[in-house]
Amino acid sequence: MEEPELNPKRAAGTAILLWLGLVLTVLSLQARPDENEKLSAGGYFKNFSILLALPAYESEGTEINEPDLGAVNNRLRLKLDYRPFDFLSLDFAYDVSARIQDARLFEDDDSLFLLPPSEYRFSDSRQRLYPGPGDPVSSFGLFHNLDRLSLTLKTGRADLIVGRQAVAWGSARVINPTDVLAPFAFNELDQEDRRGIDAVRLRVSLGAMDELDMGFVAGRDFRSDRNAFFLRGKTYFQKTDVSAVLIAFREHLLLGLDIARAIGGAGFWLETAYVIPNQFRQDKVPEESGYFRASTGLDYTFNSKTYGFVEYHFNSAGESDPQKYNGLFGQTAYRDGSVYLLGKHYLNVGSTYQLTPLLSLTGLVILNLSDWSLVVSPTLEYNIAENIYLAAGAYLGWGKNPALAPDPLTSGPLLFRSEFGTYPDMFFTSFRVYF
Repeated sequence: MEEPELNPKRAAGTAILLWLGLVLTVLSLQARPDENEKLSAGGYFKNFSILLALPAYESEGTEINEPDLGAVNNRLRLKLDYRPFDFLSLDFAYDVSARIQDARLFEDDDSLFLLPPSEYRFSDSRQRLYPGPGDPVSSFGLFHNLDRLSLTLKTGRADLIVGRQAVAWGSARVINPTDVLAPFAFNELDQEDRRGIDAVRLRVSLGAMDELDMGFVAGRDFRSDRNAFFLRGKTYFQKTDVSAVLIAFREHLLLGLDIARAIGGAGFWLETAYVIPNQFRQDKVPEESGYFRASTGLDYTFNSKTYGFVEYHFNSAGESDPQKYNGLFGQTAYRDGSVYLLGKHYLNVGSTYQLTPLLSLTGLVILNLSDWSLVVSPTLEYNIAENIYLAAGAYLGWGKNPALAPDPLTSGPLLFRSEFGTYPDMFFTSFRVYF
């Protein structure tokens, strides 16, 4: 995604808000005990060290290996929660990230295999502070992100939330078909805080377990082809959580249904979404068929140490033939609908085993049933001390390696021969401290 041009007025306004939030954060640390319920601050520091081993590709019968890529990302997040009254609260969060990485990762920050950052912000300052626009990129970059700045007004029956906030739904464990505003890819390392988007949201309680959730989400400069609207209803019926959602996003229409309940001792979910492209466009565009996505599965806690789940995902926007994967990226599902998996059928299996009270092992396997490639992700995490965690893991792909395209201008630089055989292997460590 191309960085927005630096606008002096926008930059000045954003800087004022950032400094205001930082000042309030510092002041909150000095709050007296009787003030703690009104003003609280916290945050975390995270370090991710990553090695990317790019897959070899074939060119005229010769196997060509690309050099590995390395990256170190240090992220500091400051959070502020201010509640001057029972009915009013302010939520603020600001990130600063210092990255040391291969220059090629700066040039291709929005990787083919990671979802680009959500563009549902009506205005935003330049994310990269250093190097500046037009300056040469070497191996160091400094980034920032005003990720939360929202005001919540609570009444007896409804909550009104205005500003930059997190908006997400879906009961599926790996792939959420109804989550199109700010979703995560399965291999994103930091999924703790969903990226904030600019929205006006009204949540109305209709009963003990019933809720109506509606809102407007602003795209860049409030353009009609960038905005989104949503209406979601949730109820509890026959021991089942049922929710239906309607989302108008970037002139497309999504109709979604989410069902979750217990079956015996297991949990069951079914999350579906049907998207009608260009439903709200007034000008004539080439007709594009709608697409359907669904995730269904079961999870079970076997004992105090072991948890597991299995999930099947169907993606009608994908292809069964890997040679057709390159033609998908211009379609609505991949351009606007936050779809990134390229096949049609997937089997996802995950588990967590508590080796000791402080040491856990997590595993995830995603199998593309269309081309029989797969990715395996083991992660080992150790709780060093209270609020301090150390982890190490990997995302390892198996499948046919790609080949160099004979005509890169029309089909892209590489030809797929499997999906996960084209992903780079990723090895990582993480260190997290919460305060």
